[in-house]
Amino acid sequence: MDTVFIDTAARSRYELHVAGDGDDADGELVGLIAYHLEGDVITLIHTEVLPAFSGQGHASTLARGALDDARARGLEVVPSCPYVAAYITKHPEYADLVRA
Repeated sequence: MDTVFIDTAARSRYELHVAGDGDDADGELVGLIAYHLEGDVITLIHTEVLPAFSGQGHASTLARGALDDARARGLEVVPSCPYVAAYITKHPEYADLVRA
Protein backbone atom coordinates (compact mmCIF):
# COMPACT_ATOMS: atom_id res chain seq x y z
CA MET A 1 0.00 0.00 0.00
CA ASP A 2 1.35 3.41 -0.95
CA THR A 3 0.95 6.12 1.66
CA VAL A 4 1.43 9.88 1.78
CA PHE A 5 2.81 11.67 4.87
CA ILE A 6 1.69 15.27 5.34
CA ASP A 7 1.91 18.01 7.95
CA THR A 8 -1.60 19.27 8.60
CA ALA A 9 -0.46 22.36 10.50
CA ALA A 10 -3.98 23.80 10.83
CA ARG A 11 -4.88 20.73 12.93
CA SER A 12 -1.44 20.48 14.63
CA ARG A 13 -0.83 16.97 13.43
CA TYR A 14 1.05 14.88 10.95
CA GLU A 15 -1.17 12.58 8.94
CA LEU A 16 -0.59 9.43 6.94
CA HIS A 17 -3.08 8.73 4.16
CA VAL A 18 -3.57 5.99 1.62
CA ALA A 19 -2.15 7.52 -1.56
CA GLY A 20 -4.79 8.80 -3.92
CA ASP A 21 -4.46 9.39 -7.64
CA GLY A 22 -1.25 11.34 -8.12
CA ASP A 23 0.88 12.67 -5.24
CA ASP A 24 -1.89 14.12 -3.10
CA ALA A 25 -3.32 12.67 0.06
CA ASP A 26 -6.96 12.39 -0.95
CA GLY A 27 -7.15 8.78 0.22
CA GLU A 28 -8.31 7.39 3.54
CA LEU A 29 -6.64 8.49 6.78
CA VAL A 30 -4.32 5.76 8.09
CA GLY A 31 -3.03 7.45 11.24
CA LEU A 32 -1.67 10.60 12.83
CA ILE A 33 0.76 12.14 15.29
CA ALA A 34 -0.63 15.10 17.23
CA TYR A 35 1.88 17.80 18.09
CA HIS A 36 2.33 21.18 19.72
CA LEU A 37 4.74 23.61 18.06
CA GLU A 38 6.14 26.52 20.03
CA GLY A 39 9.06 28.42 18.56
CA ASP A 40 11.75 25.93 17.59
CA VAL A 41 10.40 23.12 19.82
CA ILE A 42 7.90 20.51 18.69
CA THR A 43 6.24 18.31 21.29
CA LEU A 44 5.03 15.04 19.80
CA ILE A 45 1.98 14.27 21.92
CA HIS A 46 0.14 11.21 20.62
CA THR A 47 0.47 8.61 17.86
CA GLU A 48 -2.62 6.83 16.61
CA VAL A 49 -3.15 4.36 13.78
CA LEU A 50 -6.73 3.51 12.83
CA PRO A 51 -7.67 -0.08 13.69
CA ALA A 52 -8.08 -1.15 10.05
CA PHE A 53 -4.41 -0.29 9.46
CA SER A 54 -2.79 -1.47 12.71
CA GLY A 55 0.06 -3.95 12.71
CA GLN A 56 1.34 -2.83 9.30
CA GLY A 57 4.22 -0.56 10.39
CA HIS A 58 2.36 2.71 9.93
CA ALA A 59 3.15 4.05 13.42
CA SER A 60 6.83 3.67 12.58
CA THR A 61 6.31 5.52 9.30
CA LEU A 62 4.59 8.35 11.18
CA ALA A 63 7.35 8.59 13.81
CA ARG A 64 10.11 8.57 11.20
CA GLY A 65 8.29 11.20 9.12
CA ALA A 66 7.74 13.49 12.10
CA LEU A 67 11.36 13.21 13.23
CA ASP A 68 12.71 13.72 9.72
CA ASP A 69 10.52 16.82 9.36
CA ALA A 70 11.75 18.16 12.71
CA ARG A 71 15.35 17.66 11.59
CA ALA A 72 14.73 19.37 8.24
CA ARG A 73 13.15 22.35 10.01
CA GLY A 74 15.83 22.60 12.71
CA LEU A 75 13.39 21.84 15.53
CA GLU A 76 14.10 20.33 18.92
CA VAL A 77 11.81 17.44 19.84
CA VAL A 78 10.02 16.67 23.08
CA PRO A 79 8.81 13.08 22.69
CA SER A 80 5.95 13.04 25.21
CA CYS A 81 4.26 10.29 23.18
CA PRO A 82 5.44 6.92 24.55
CA TYR A 83 5.56 5.42 21.06
CA VAL A 84 7.81 8.19 19.71
CA ALA A 85 10.04 8.01 22.80
CA ALA A 86 10.45 4.25 22.27
CA TYR A 87 11.09 4.78 18.55
CA ILE A 88 13.93 7.19 19.35
CA THR A 89 15.42 4.67 21.79
CA LYS A 90 15.39 2.03 19.04
CA HIS A 91 16.72 4.49 16.43
CA PRO A 92 19.48 6.47 18.18
CA GLU A 93 20.19 8.44 15.00
CA TYR A 94 17.31 10.66 16.17
CA ALA A 95 18.56 11.11 19.75
CA ASP A 96 20.28 14.39 18.88
CA LEU A 97 16.86 15.95 18.18
CA VAL A 98 15.61 15.43 21.72
CA ARG A 99 15.53 18.61 23.77
CA ALA A 100 17.90 18.38 26.73
